[in-house]
Amino acid sequence: MKMKKIIFAFTFLFISISSAQIDDRFGLDEFMKAGTISVTIGGDFPINGTFPALVTERVDHFISRIYEETRVNLTRPITDPELLSRMEEELKDFSLREIKLIRSSGETLILDIQKFRLNGDFSNNPYLRNDDVIVFPTNDIERNFFTVEGAVNNPGKFYFVEGDNLQDAIELAGGINKAFENVEQVDIYRLSYDGQQMNVVKSNVNENIPLKRGDRIVVVADETQKKEYSVLVVGEVYLPGRIPITKNNTTLDEVIKMAGGLRETASLKRARLYSGNSAKLLLELQFGLDLKQRPELFNAELNERFLLFEDMLMYRMSNITEEDSNYFFIENQLRILSEGSSFNLVDLSNPESELKNYIVHDGDILLIPQKKKTVFVFGQVARPGHVEYKEGYDYTYYIEKAGGFGEYSEDDVMIIKGDTRNWIPADRDDVVIEEGDYIWVPKDPVRSFDFLMRRLSNYLSIVGPIATIILLVLQLTQRN
Repeated sequence: MKMKKIIFAFTFLFISISSAQIDDRFGLDEFMKAGTISVTIGGDFPINGTFPALVTERVDHFISRIYEETRVNLTRPITDPELLSRMEEELKDFSLREIKLIRSSGETLILDIQKFRLNGDFSNNPYLRNDDVIVFPTNDIERNFFTVEGAVNNPGKFYFVEGDNLQDAIELAGGINKAFENVEQVDIYRLSYDGQQMNVVKSNVNENIPLKRGDRIVVVADETQKKEYSVLVVGEVYLPGRIPITKNNTTLDEVIKMAGGLRETASLKRARLYSGNSAKLLLELQFGLDLKQRPELFNAELNERFLLFEDMLMYRMSNITEEDSNYFFIENQLRILSEGSSFNLVDLSNPESELKNYIVHDGDILLIPQKKKTVFVFGQVARPGHVEYKEGYDYTYYIEKAGGFGEYSEDDVMIIKGDTRNWIPADRDDVVIEEGDYIWVPKDPVRSFDFLMRRLSNYLSIVGPIATIILLVLQLTQRN
């Protein structure tokens, strides 16, 4: 109600300005000589008043022009985005159906501009005449409505007009959607006045059944399965990109063949198949796709809430300490990202592999990286980076090639496997370094004197009371 008052105040000011401008530029005789007539707007429309119109204007063009001029004048001074959005919504709150056009002769026409925009019937959009009055109905669409769902082009909620029938409803919903086959049945769900009972009126789609306020119409049809099912293949194949698939009947082997097959440089050890939420997250995080521009792929806000919800579910029954929470958070995010990809594709090289017959699904992502003929050495070495892989050599060879140990390096060198990301102590007898592995040389942290003193103080605070107890025990023992 407060917003309506604001709009009315702006509207009154706009009418005053418009009228003053008209009076300044033209007298009535000048209007008529210029082919201009006077038309009045009343009822539930963003602006009421009398405005100039051309004799060649029809109703739809006239009200569209007045609406746009009003919208621009009312919203131009508003800088608050929230207030601007609310104002825009309020301005659009009027009905294009059941509009009265009252001629100066007393003739009254009932117009349906919404239908005219769909079917081009000019009987609903006549030319204007001087002293016409256009009256808009009260747009109480929350109670004065019907809805259309199902196999139509533009399902939605529509303003109800006395005399509406099923064909009117289907027309306003854009007609039957040709993507659906065998559309014959319509179900009309009709509530009683108290909302406690509901009848279902079944009809043929071509019948002319009269509608009632509040009817909910469902044009019945089996959902078409002709959709854009695809798998995204990225990496070492000859034809990477989106590969079209069937709904639930295309195998992994078929996808790779449609992608042109594997290149010789393909690394099956590090290849992964991602599906579900993990695939959608990878599209944004790994490939930098702007999912805000592609809402059909994933809703970014929903993604954020999904991750938060997952964390809450995991924390709810846990006994995790505050110190462990950061580590657990990382592990849980990795679990979400890798969920649905619990196997790699090494077994694909086997002609008898059952993995070839694995059924892929819409939205899956197949990542096939390039073989790495190097081992990456990083941490406390002089020249961290890639070192050419040599079969059979241990970690000391690669560290030497990377410039040798740094001055502050630790002895606890770790091998991080390139396929599983497992951390293995480098000095284990059974460790085998393979291409694509990582060697991590940690740093022996330098501790300041203050740090050592604080650590000593903590130890003494624990040892002191224990020593006191031991002395008391010894004294008691000697006395006895």
